[in-house]
Amino acid sequence: MEFIREIPHKKCAKELLYKHKPKLDMTRTILVTGGAGNVGGSLVGRLVQNPENYVVIFDDLSTGDKDKLPGPEFTNWKFIRGDVNRWQEISAVMTSYRFDYVFHYAAVVGVKRTLENPMKVLADIEGIKNVLELSKNTGVKRIFYSSSSEVYGEPFEIPQNEETTPLNARLPYAVVKQTSECFIKSFHREYDLDYTIFRFFNTYGPKQSDDFVVPKFLSAAIRGENITIYGDGKQTRTFCYIDDNLDSTLKILYEGHCINDVINLGSEEEMTIVELAQTIINTVNSTSKIIHLPALAEGDMKRRCPDNTKMKNLIGRDLVTLEEGIRKMMSAYINEHSVRI
Repeated sequence: MEFIREIPHKKCAKELLYKHKPKLDMTRTILVTGGAGNVGGSLVGRLVQNPENYVVIFDDLSTGDKDKLPGPEFTNWKFIRGDVNRWQEISAVMTSYRFDYVFHYAAVVGVKRTLENPMKVLADIEGIKNVLELSKNTGVKRIFYSSSSEVYGEPFEIPQNEETTPLNARLPYAVVKQTSECFIKSFHREYDLDYTIFRFFNTYGPKQSDDFVVPKFLSAAIRGENITIYGDGKQTRTFCYIDDNLDSTLKILYEGHCINDVINLGSEEEMTIVELAQTIINTVNSTSKIIHLPALAEGDMKRRCPDNTKMKNLIGRDLVTLEEGIRKMMSAYINEHSVRI
C-alpha cells in the first residue's frame, strides 16, 4: 500500500498519481470515498482481501481515521487524503485512475453533527455532482451510493419499502441524500451511467465511533457507566450488523445484482431505544443504569423499519441478531483495544 498525504493544488497532481497506477493483473480498480469511516472502512477491508481488486481510499479525515485503513499485509490499496466536494482534488484522482467502480460513501454523518452543521451537510451535494460528472467522463461502469433511511422521514408506512413508501425528507442530511438519489437517477437517464443506491438503516460494527448509539451504549455498559437516552426512548429503530451490510454489498458488486435499483440494507427487528440499551446491558452483564435526557428538538424520528425483502433474498441467510452483533463488537474491542470485560 502507499500513502499520499494531500492532493497537491498544482498542475503536477496528475503526473504524481500516474506514477502509482495499479498492476495490470488486477481486474477491478475501485474508488471508495469516505473509505476511512465506519462502513467505508469496513468495505475497504473486505475489498482488499480479493487480490483482483485495487482500491483507492479517498477521505478528508474530518470524521474518518487512518486506524480504519487496511493493514500492511495488503498491498493492493492506496490512501489519498482529499475533499470530494472540491473538484480539483477529486478530479485529479478520478482522471488518473479511470476507475471501474466507485463507492461514494463520503458524507457528514451523525444526528448531532448534521444538526449543528447544516451548511456543511448541504455542501455534500457538490460531492455527488463531482463524482457523477467524473464517472460519466472516465468510463466508470457503475456507481454505488450510500443513501440513508433518513430519506423516508416520519414514516407513512411500516415497513418502509423502496418502491411504495413516499419519501419525506425534511432535515438537511435527508434532503441531501434524497437530492443525491435524484442526481444519480438523472445521470442514468441522460448518460446511461449505471448505479446502485443503498439505503442504510443504522449499520453498526467495530469501526464505528463512540458518538453513534450502539458503540456509545456498549462502551458505557462495558465501563458500568450510566447510559443516557434522549427523550422517553420509545422511538424505534432497527440495527444492522456490518457483516450483513457488507455481504449484501459484495454480492451486488461481484454478481451484478440491483443494477439501476434501490435497496434497503437493514434489519427488520424493530425495537425502542430503551430496549436497545437494556439488551446491551443484559448482553454485557453490566451494572449500568438508563438515564433520560431532554428530547432532541428535531431529527429523532419516531419509527424506522425497512422492508428488507430484497436484502434477505440476496444474502440467503438469517441476519445477525443484535445480541450476536454486540458479542462480535465486544470481541473486537477486547482484541484491538485490550478492553477487559
